[in-house]
Amino acid sequence: MVVTGSSGFIGARLSAALIAAGCAVTEVDILPPRDPRAGWRPVNIITDDLDPLLARAGVVYHLAARPGVRSSWTSAADYLRTNVLGTQRVVEACLRSQVPRLVIASSSSVYGEWPGRPARESDTPAPRSPYAVTKLAAEQLARAYALRPDSRLTVVALRLFTVYGPGQRPDMLIERLLQAACTGQPVTLFGSAEQARDFTYVDDVVAALCAAGRADLTSCLVNVGTGRSTSLHDLLDMVSSVTGATVRWTGAPSQPGDVTRTQADLDLASTVLGYRPVVSLPDGIRRQWQFFARRRPAAREENRDALPGRIVD
Repeated sequence: MVVTGSSGFIGARLSAALIAAGCAVTEVDILPPRDPRAGWRPVNIITDDLDPLLARAGVVYHLAARPGVRSSWTSAADYLRTNVLGTQRVVEACLRSQVPRLVIASSSSVYGEWPGRPARESDTPAPRSPYAVTKLAAEQLARAYALRPDSRLTVVALRLFTVYGPGQRPDMLIERLLQAACTGQPVTLFGSAEQARDFTYVDDVVAALCAAGRADLTSCLVNVGTGRSTSLHDLLDMVSSVTGATVRWTGAPSQPGDVTRTQADLDLASTVLGYRPVVSLPDGIRRQWQFFARRRPAAREENRDALPGRIVD
C-alpha cells in the first residue's frame, strides 16, 4: 500500500490504521509525520520520481493536496500545480507500475451551493472556488485514465464532507472552537451561524477509504459524510456542552467560495462500500476535546475551569 499525503490529518490516521491491520505501507509526504515511522519517504509528487515507490503496490491512496477554499483565491497556480498536475503524475506512475487500484480523496466542495436536499453523486458539479475546481479536475482526470480501454487501473474518488477529529489542522473550525473554549478568546465565524455542514469524523472517513481500496469497482465517485447537516449555532452548543465552557464568537461576512449548507446522500456509499458512519458529532467532538486537552497542559493550567474535571480515554 502507498499513501500520499501521509503526514496530513487524514493521511496519518489512514496510514496508522493500515499498519495496525498488518499492511505494509509506504508513506509519501514532503513533510515528516508527527510520529516518524520507517515507511515514510520524503517525496514531492510534483518533481520526484514516483515509479520506484509504487512498484508492486496493490492500492495507492492519493491524499496529497493543497487544502483550503479561502486561500485558493490568492494562490490558484499553486493549487493547480499540486492538486491537478500532482494527481496526473501519481496517476501516470500508477499506470506505468500497473497498480490495480487508486483511491483519491476529493471534496464535497465540488457540488457548490446546497440544492435543497442531500447532494448526490449524479448531481452536476458547480464548484465555487479555485480549490473546488482543482479537486473536481483531479477526480475527473483520474477517472478518465481508468476508463481508457488499455488501462488496468481502477479508480474510486471519495467526496469527503467536512472531516474533523483528533489531530485536525489548527485552522479548521472545530479545532478553533476548542481553542476558544480553552482560552476564552473569541473565534471568528464567517457568514451566518445558521450555515450548516455535514461534519464527518475522521475514523469514519478512514473506514470508507479502506473499503474503497477493496471494493469491486472500475471508476466511481462516492460521497463520504454522515447524511446529517448541523448548523454552526448547534455546533457551538455542542462544543460548550462537551467542554463546559461558553464559546465566545464574533461574526464576519461570508467569504468567497462559502456555501450555506452541505449534506451527503449516502445511498451509493452504503451500496458499493458498505459504508455507515458510526461516530456521532457530540461523541466525535468529545474525542477531539480529550485529545486536544492532553496536548495542551499549559492551556489547562491557564484556564482550568474551561476543561472537564476528568479526561477519559
